[in-house]
Amino acid sequence: MGWPYVGETLQLYSQHPNLFFATRKKRYGDVFKTSILGCPCVVLASPDAARFVLVTGSHLFKPTYPRTKEMLIGKSALFFHQGHYHSRLKTLVRASLSPHRRLRHLTPRIQSLALSSLHSLAASAASAAVVSTFHELKKYSFDVAVLAVFGEVVVDPRCKRELSRDYGIVEKGYNSFPTRIPGTAYHAAVSARKRLGEIVREIITRERNNKEKKGLLLGQLLDFKDGEGGTLTDEEIADNLIGVVFAARDTTASVLTWVLKFLADDRKLLEAVKVGGRYI
Repeated sequence: MGWPYVGETLQLYSQHPNLFFATRKKRYGDVFKTSILGCPCVVLASPDAARFVLVTGSHLFKPTYPRTKEMLIGKSALFFHQGHYHSRLKTLVRASLSPHRRLRHLTPRIQSLALSSLHSLAASAASAAVVSTFHELKKYSFDVAVLAVFGEVVVDPRCKRELSRDYGIVEKGYNSFPTRIPGTAYHAAVSARKRLGEIVREIITRERNNKEKKGLLLGQLLDFKDGEGGTLTDEEIADNLIGVVFAARDTTASVLTWVLKFLADDRKLLEAVKVGGRYI
């Protein structure tokens, strides 16, 4: 097999990942070994196998990520850990982002962001033949995530634009082949992550010296003390702030996109969410 053929095959698989998995499954069955993004792994291609790992035999496994992904988010982010550190950070995140306890006072701001996003969608639809709902909702999800994680401290439009730009670059490189060659998506993502860290650490330094009562996740992480009086380092705080915002972008936008699709496809469902002539 010549190198040109290998290169063409890799390019084909990178553009059509479903073809890659379908070919491997047909050749090797529902469970097979391969290498993804330079990391050896075992792929489960059946519901029964996935159920065994996630439910029946979950105690036999622990979630791990390639080190290259840790570098792009931050090795101290809670979803790269298990045990006590993971538990206490997970508790902080849940408490700080509780809709009833913490986010209620942000509802007017979130509503304003939602209306702005809908107006943007309407304007785009009026001026273009095709509108990417998912892309627009990613911007909305990002704005809400930044508000929920940092509170009102990130109000400078220039700072938000820089955060959004660098998050987008990190996202593009997150699932790309991890080569540090200049010009590649991963190399650009590493540089963008460095800039993200600098921006977030500046925010942490400013807010650490802020004598006013802090809220939401940033404040919770800054004020955290364990049973022995230990606190989180700036690196641990930055990695977790960056990680939570990163995790919120695509997943939230995906759910919202499907919600809009199902509402648009089913008028009865759309009418069902009306209360007093207004949509809830």
